[in-house]
Amino acid sequence: MNANSRTKLLLRHLTCAAMCLALCLYLPFLTGQIPQIGRALSPMHIPVLLAGFLCGPWWAMVVGLVAPMLRHSLFLMPPLVTAIAMSFELAAYGLFSGLLYQLLPKKRSNIYVSLILAMLGGRIVWGLAMTIISGVTGSEFGWAAFIAGAFTSAVPGIIVHIILIPVLVMSLQKAGFLKTEPCAA
Repeated sequence: MNANSRTKLLLRHLTCAAMCLALCLYLPFLTGQIPQIGRALSPMHIPVLLAGFLCGPWWAMVVGLVAPMLRHSLFLMPPLVTAIAMSFELAAYGLFSGLLYQLLPKKRSNIYVSLILAMLGGRIVWGLAMTIISGVTGSEFGWAAFIAGAFTSAVPGIIVHIILIPVLVMSLQKAGFLKTEPCAA
């Protein structure tokens, strides 16, 4: 790959990452009027997962790491402890979705595989982050809290993500915006 192609690819990934970061800041406003719906649909997760497919694992990991803390700094939402745990969770989403999409054969079914494994990995990372934060703050976080936070209360968001993200990825592939061959990080 020549220097001009590398520069174009870098700018494309940077632009996609910036767009996904902006969506992370904006989408929660759409559901923010009813906090229970916002928590259930997890609107910040969508652009981070999408970033893994659009601009690769490393850019997506940075978007996921930065988005919750930036949103907290600008709007005081999510609360600080939540933002810290979400930063690790979303960084894992971006990293895992991007890596799996690059590594797995470019079949439609592997979009779902990449997405679901990234969501599971991110939830495990969130649980680990919450366990560490709980140890530091002296609050309780056990298995029941993990299952409730990572899965039970997240079912609507999980369903939305599993429906929406693959449709967006396949649409972007069909439009020629998203290459079906592995892209550089």
